[in-house]
Amino acid sequence: MATGGMKVAVAMAMCAGFMKGDLMLGAINKLAAPHTGRTDGRRETDPTHSAPIMALREELQRRQFWRAVLAETLGSLMFVSAVLGSSVPGPGEVAQGTLYPALAAGMVAVSLGHCFGEMSGAQVNPAVTLAFLVTRRLDLLKAIVYILAQCLGATLGAGILYLALPLKSAAECYVNKVSPEGNAGQALGMEVLATFQLVFTIFSVEEQRRREGTEPSNLAIGFSLSAGILTAGMFSGGSMNPARSLGPAIITGIWEHHWVYWIGPVLGAVMAGVSHEFFFAASASRQKLVACLTCKDIEIVETASVSHSSLSTITQTAMRAKQAHKHDNN
Repeated sequence: MATGGMKVAVAMAMCAGFMKGDLMLGAINKLAAPHTGRTDGRRETDPTHSAPIMALREELQRRQFWRAVLAETLGSLMFVSAVLGSSVPGPGEVAQGTLYPALAAGMVAVSLGHCFGEMSGAQVNPAVTLAFLVTRRLDLLKAIVYILAQCLGATLGAGILYLALPLKSAAECYVNKVSPEGNAGQALGMEVLATFQLVFTIFSVEEQRRREGTEPSNLAIGFSLSAGILTAGMFSGGSMNPARSLGPAIITGIWEHHWVYWIGPVLGAVMAGVSHEFFFAASASRQKLVACLTCKDIEIVETASVSHSSLSTITQTAMRAKQAHKHDNN
């Protein structure tokens, strides 16, 4: 009986022309989720208080969650160790500039996308994670744990490279520094600009993956990362990643202008994520922006934008499916 009711609801949506692929099904299923209150006559607990706690417990118990956290930790370790290893000159050599770190960062970014992309998205960057959080592509719990994992991995990577250095004085090359010819304001501006183009590329690649279901073009992200380092390197070192700057700062104890490498990348990443999601993406709309600001169901609004259907129609279809499911369960 339950199956029949759901089939009727889904068929109504298809005939009306409002169902469009898995995105539409996901939106309907989300609203059509059954109510979990008590039906045995006893007093029912307010689900608004218990649901978040239960969801938090379930998330922390999932193997996939900790697998993703481990992926962010290991990915950050690999990324930072590769970038720092290419930054430090050998005995008797002078610093090579930003070319080698730019190439190393771009190459390892492509590799990490293939290694950990399906687990956590291979973000390995607190600025990217915060951009996904602000645009509601990532929940608060994952964002917090991911950032902690990224900072831990970056610190471990910097520590491993420091132990391997024949000359500890060369560790100063690890640390991102403001150019002596410039100032902190110029470095901040370049970090914002470089991170903006990187994160905008990441969101564009992610949108293509959601629409076409194909493997994301990690090569584009690698190119964007290398370009950002080459562009901002002479002004700020081209960090674009707070964890990449934090790890070496902890190991070496050099904290001069460290705030630049948090405020700049985070500001640039959030600006890029918001501008792409709400102005340039195929699903961008005023309703989607309002839904994000008011903490409403952004998935339903996004489905309406992609399928060129009205928001009320999408919501009504989903609610009919929910009512049919509730009736069949009774």
